[in-house]
Amino acid sequence: MKIRIKGNSIRIRLTKPEVGQLADTGRIEEQTLFANNRLVYSLQSTDIGSELSAAYHANTITMFVPKQLIQGWQQSDVVGFSANMFINKNDNLYLLLEKDFVCLDETNEDQSNNYENPNKTC
Repeated sequence: MKIRIKGNSIRIRLTKPEVGQLADTGRIEEQTLFANNRLVYSLQSTDIGSELSAAYHANTITMFVPKQLIQGWQQSDVVGFSANMFINKNDNLYLLLEKDFVCLDETNEDQSNNYENPNKTC
């Protein structure tokens, strides 16, 4: 699971096994360790709502994913889901959850479990 945070946006990308794990168990969690602390980021399926939502508590970012969105996602051509979560009258938090595709450029990262890139040319 990869997380990208920029301003008021959170983007999470999942490999094939991670999409399967989310569908099967309803939860995925990763962490980044610091000298005296850690940042945890997770996905949690939920029966509440129809759009992505998120919370931050005790050094943990949790993105909540409605079960209706992830049912059948693994086998579908749907790349991902997005939502603008209302924070206050002036601010929204943009949320994006998507499948992780194989990069088209050179990378040292293991991409063996990524989805085939639809922009790949033969």
